[in-house]
Amino acid sequence: MAQKFDLIVIGAGPGGYVAAIRAAQLGLKVVCVEREHLGGICLNWGCIPTKAMLRSSEVFHLMHRAKEFGLKAEGIGYDLDAVVKRSRGVAKQLSGGIGHLFKKNKITTVMGEAKITAKGKVSVKTDKGTEELEAKDIVLATGARARNLPGLEADGKRVWNYKHALVPAHMPKKLLVIGSGAIGIEFASFYNTLGAETTVVEVMDRILPVEDAEISAFAKKQFEKQGMKILQKAIVKSLDRKDDKVVATIESDGKAETHDFDTVISAVGIVGNVEGLGLEELGVKIDRTHVVTDEYCRTGVEGLYAIGDIAGAPWLAHKASHEGVMVAELIAGRNDVHPVRPESIAGCTYCHPQVASVGMTEAKAKEAGFEIKVGHFPFIGNGKAIALGEPEGMVKTIFDKKTGELLGAHMIGAEVTELIQGYVIGRQLETTEEDLAHTVFPHPTLSEMMHESVLDADGRAIHF
Repeated sequence: MAQKFDLIVIGAGPGGYVAAIRAAQLGLKVVCVEREHLGGICLNWGCIPTKAMLRSSEVFHLMHRAKEFGLKAEGIGYDLDAVVKRSRGVAKQLSGGIGHLFKKNKITTVMGEAKITAKGKVSVKTDKGTEELEAKDIVLATGARARNLPGLEADGKRVWNYKHALVPAHMPKKLLVIGSGAIGIEFASFYNTLGAETTVVEVMDRILPVEDAEISAFAKKQFEKQGMKILQKAIVKSLDRKDDKVVATIESDGKAETHDFDTVISAVGIVGNVEGLGLEELGVKIDRTHVVTDEYCRTGVEGLYAIGDIAGAPWLAHKASHEGVMVAELIAGRNDVHPVRPESIAGCTYCHPQVASVGMTEAKAKEAGFEIKVGHFPFIGNGKAIALGEPEGMVKTIFDKKTGELLGAHMIGAEVTELIQGYVIGRQLETTEEDLAHTVFPHPTLSEMMHESVLDADGRAIHF
């Protein structure tokens, strides 16, 4: 006999658990099916534990700079096992918190592998057998996993994916990172700061390829200052795995060379978890491992929605969560539901220096036919940045010359992942260049650079 609910959510990551909670808040009877751990990849093996590890490396970096701040620190070192233990503890705490939230909101949790057997019907294989669930609506939030390229597959020994890099079997001495997106660059930043001789290989013509070209160029210079070797327009052709090393064949400028590394991290993208769910039998359209949806996350199959990473780019936890809320409200019959706009979702990379952006790059704005105005402001011109000892960075803003619309904002430097939300709100409220120019920013703060960048678009920056 099947258990009946109003909504079945498959996956308890940042999309699924948020959808379940919001639906329960709106009075729906909800069950959430999860095969591994509440919180999904983000809380357990992604966003949260990586930030915990990066915080440790940031403190380690600052300890070496103690003299600059009039302080003394001697015998500086680190305990990698302790760093990892702290990271895993943070992840465990937050994952446990979701269990508490589910109980608070009277959400039923079923741990196991789900398959949609028919419209509104889900079969779950659990440790105790099979459970049958029924509901009018189903939300797919099964997320994604690391992409494995032929010959570059992770093995957990000398070649790692993000999971292996979060619980390292050893401290890399000579590290190769394949891919310079957010995941690759964050791990490169962490291990490089702890002393690994780090090489990053990127197949595109610049690192952080989704970012504005100026930001990518600035980041490359900063990473090289820190001792990283950056290879752009390069490709890892093969990995020859030995007991104590990996011999990588890297092709660059039409020439292939071999290099020895003791560790390789593969960060070449993700693929959606679409297998084994019964989607093909239902007629769900899948494009390159991602479920095709409309702007409201509807799959085209009545009563079936897909949110988060399984539904495609941008692959960001906050996008998944917002989609979860939207879909829950849609299912509950709310009439004030608005679709998520991917172009107004900020992207953040927690390397050192941090990188954050929202909206169009300068190149994209020009491609779209806009006549633009661009403003810049460097961290070196900001009093708070200098006081913090973080004078390297910049803020860049892009406006439509005709209307003053904020088309895009791009930042690199200390704490820009916190600053970017100001511009996100500005875009949401359709704020113009004039509105931002007339806004009073507090002093002394890093946020003053946001104001100065806006003023610079009109040639009015005061401190630069």
